[in-house]
Amino acid sequence: MTHDREALRASWKRTRAHLDAARAHLAHLPGIDLSTTTEFLEHNELGLAFDCLVHLSDDLGLPPSFWQHMDRAAREMRLYSAAPHTPHRKAADSCLRHLAVASEQE
Repeated sequence: MTHDREALRASWKRTRAHLDAARAHLAHLPGIDLSTTTEFLEHNELGLAFDCLVHLSDDLGLPPSFWQHMDRAAREMRLYSAAPHTPHRKAADSCLRHLAVASEQE
């Protein structure tokens, strides 16, 4: 296995750990269906899983730790971009807004 492939797999593993930790915040909430997110994670569609988690949690008032895990996943996937039309841009921007609000409340 080449170094690049090993680095990519390690990055996927870190991203998956952050997404799983964030998902755990939602698992106990009534009325939250995580089946689509779980399916994306099972197929290593990490960006789509990120989008789903942001969409599901946008209005739930989750603790800062949720948004910190989402932020770490976004950084690992390099979702923050200045380009206006990048995949996952809306979800990444939403994550940054929630993280900023959570930081102000601490």
